[in-house]
Amino acid sequence: MTQEILDYLIVGAGPAGLQLGQLLGAAGRDYRILEAGDSPGTFFRTFPRHRTLISSNKRYTGSEDPEFNLRMDWNSLLSDDPKLRFTRYSERYFPPADELVRYLADYADAFKLTVDYGTRVMRIGRGPGDHFAVATDQGEHLARRVVMATGVSQPYIPSVPGIEHAERYASVSVDPRDFVNQRVLIIGKGNSAFETADNLLETTAVVHVAGPGSLRMAWKTHYVGHLRAVNNNFLDTYQLKTQNAILDGSVRSIERTGDGFAVRFAFARVDEAVKELHYDRVIVATGFRFDASVFAEDCRPALSFNDRFPTQSAAFESVNVPGLYFAGTLMQQRDFKKSTSGFIHGFRYAVRALSRILDERYENRPWPARDIDGAPDGLAEAVIARVNRSSALWQQFGTLADIIVGDQYLEELPVGYAAEHGFADYVAVTLEYGPDHDKVDPFDITVARIAQDQPGVAHDAAYLHPVLRHFRDGVLVGTHHMAENLENEWNRPDAHRKPLTAFFAANAPENAPQR
Repeated sequence: MTQEILDYLIVGAGPAGLQLGQLLGAAGRDYRILEAGDSPGTFFRTFPRHRTLISSNKRYTGSEDPEFNLRMDWNSLLSDDPKLRFTRYSERYFPPADELVRYLADYADAFKLTVDYGTRVMRIGRGPGDHFAVATDQGEHLARRVVMATGVSQPYIPSVPGIEHAERYASVSVDPRDFVNQRVLIIGKGNSAFETADNLLETTAVVHVAGPGSLRMAWKTHYVGHLRAVNNNFLDTYQLKTQNAILDGSVRSIERTGDGFAVRFAFARVDEAVKELHYDRVIVATGFRFDASVFAEDCRPALSFNDRFPTQSAAFESVNVPGLYFAGTLMQQRDFKKSTSGFIHGFRYAVRALSRILDERYENRPWPARDIDGAPDGLAEAVIARVNRSSALWQQFGTLADIIVGDQYLEELPVGYAAEHGFADYVAVTLEYGPDHDKVDPFDITVARIAQDQPGVAHDAAYLHPVLRHFRDGVLVGTHHMAENLENEWNRPDAHRKPLTAFFAANAPENAPQR
């Protein structure tokens, strides 16, 4: 009997796997999702450990536009069903993680997604006909293409002598009473480390949070994976001298000494001076990594960023394994610590872009396009309408672009994919921060609004604003920055419309054949 060969096999029924399954199912594609857990969103049953999400759940925006409202709703997956907005599930701005688990189960059920639960992938290799052979504990599947939507499921553990003595963020107790009057070292400077530190403030004697490099705040860098304000109460306890501290440098070794630990620490700010510090507990909270152990040698993907993420092309395909794609937080390898592909509010759009890429490549279906007025004022009007309401460009700043080719408007292409697509003459529309935005104090009123509604200095804007780039035969021939605006409404006649129309008068893309 001939074994069925699936077109698309998705591994993981987290937010990304469900989103891709919904898109493929709506398009009538042949797909299946494999999930080791007994329900969707298994990761969020454990993480974050203290059960409060740091993804915004802003229910009230003053707008009835569902597209605009997704800018402030960081947990919803994409669909046309208004009942499947996460804002209906919780009133909390930072909602409980258990509500996300419930939402994901409802989403999968609403669209009757094809998911095999309780099915753990054991090995991914090549099968007959160069198809993928995916062995699970429930049997084998053959697929023409595999999409890994497993997230970063394994802890990232730094290479430090004695690190095996440290407790892991994934399993350490979250009961502060287990740490009464203890000295605790937390290795890591991300949200998981500070979430843990904040939880211990009321019971510990001393907490040190340690790691290389200076602390980076999300409100300054605009990368939401950096330290969020909701987790930074610990900073007050350090700066206001209540025995806690942040250490800049690296742990050289951890040694057990009786009931505690001796930690040799090299301080970065004092010429790598090494000091021995003593603690009752050491906790490692250094993030997560992709688990590549299931891949056979003949299709093991190349990795990057200390082997934490699979290396991908602009189409989210493995650079060395044709037909192997990635969805969800794994997509952040393309915009690591720059944009939002590591988070639901970003990767939901990247996953939609992936579904369109798959349609182009394997289903002979071109990228969706709509007709617009190709005159300069018509082009300007189309851009203004999009940048004032698009959630995708807003969330995936500098990563996704709308493309204008003559009188055709294509939405939400990955920037790198658009550059490789073969357009002979096109304008790319993105939302971007200024190149040095992370060096500007956003609370300094002398610089924070220097380009506010001033088209003449719009190119110096540090805050989010639309940027248009005209490419002809792969060469950048024109750039236009739209002046930033306090309320992100880029539609003022003199500040926005006139300069944009003038740009298109000199840079209107032609209906040229693809290269």
